Amino acid sequence: MLRAVDKHSGIPAYLQIMNIIKKEIMIGNLKEQDQLPPVRELQKTFNVNVNTVMRALERLQMEGILEAQHGVGYFIKESKMIKPEVIEILEKSVKELKEAGIDLNTTILILEEVWRNVK
Repeated sequence: MLRAVDKHSGIPAYLQIMNIIKKEIMIGNLKEQDQLPPVRELQKTFNVNVNTVMRALERLQMEGILEAQHGVGYFIKESKMIKPEVIEILEKSVKELKEAGIDLNTTILILEEVWRNVK
């Protein structure tokens, strides 16, 4: 689900937009060949300047994730969806972390450490 960017996060808005779109692709909400909403609609959804949206879309296009069709819009070019089983494992793990009283920031730190240690 596309949502407004967090203007107080310290992360540039265009990067947040890129990450939101990538996440939607990975969890399967956006699939290959799907068309993104028009730029003006994305501007309202993300609550940012239209130039910020364009910067994010152009960068995603440079990464090969999006494809622009002049006069038509932006389409998902490449879809790297995470298997539903992996999402289920993550949901179960997050539930256990929440039940143990572990907050989001600590969870992210733990995940980063585990990520570095997995070969």
